[in-house]
Amino acid sequence: MTPLLELENVHTYYGNIHALKGVNLTVEQGEVVTLVGSNGAGKSTSLRTISGIVRSRSGMIRLEGRDITMMKPHDVTALGISHVPEGRRIFPLLTVRENIEIGAWNVGSHKLIEDRMEEMFVLFPRLKERVNQKGGTLSGGEQQMLAIARALMSNPRILLLDEPSMGLAPVLVEAIFDIIKHINAEGKTILLVEQNALMALEVARRGYVLQTGQVMLADSAAALMNNEMVRKVYLGEN
Repeated sequence: MTPLLELENVHTYYGNIHALKGVNLTVEQGEVVTLVGSNGAGKSTSLRTISGIVRSRSGMIRLEGRDITMMKPHDVTALGISHVPEGRRIFPLLTVRENIEIGAWNVGSHKLIEDRMEEMFVLFPRLKERVNQKGGTLSGGEQQMLAIARALMSNPRILLLDEPSMGLAPVLVEAIFDIIKHINAEGKTILLVEQNALMALEVARRGYVLQTGQVMLADSAAALMNNEMVRKVYLGEN
């Protein structure tokens, strides 16, 4: 069976810095797959390479067997890959509604946009309460919800989530992960980068451990949680 998303021997550079060194990974339809690793391991670069923000120098990226390696970001999005970047990247001077509507840039039907907007307000009731506020006035947790809602407006086949809990209070981290679980339960495929390895592995089906741009381990999330090296290095156990 063809994976929904596949990276085959992907090498990505930032200038002369070799950021991804032959990364291989797959994501199946309906899965949550997480990338675990320390800062600089290549996790965010993997997502940026998939979405076309940076170009791989060699290797291949496929969406359900289709080569998307050299596609521009807007073409990748149009095919069904939405990227929620690290740091949210919402538009602070636009309202909540305007930010969400931007995510539907490739949706032709006004009615469909309004229907999806209502779905987002059901999923994120806080955003409905703040629909006319400027994005920059929201709390960090609300901005993260806004960034996810914006990405979901195009009804993507796969959602790339980069550090969704970064900078959030523990209670908001729990809320964001409850949302991730709900989105996945509704059938959405998710590739998750998350510094909180324990929570990421708890929500994921499978995981990949990256070190200095290479996949060092690939296994079920349950197996990774029981791996001695993972427990010591990434889960903070002695």
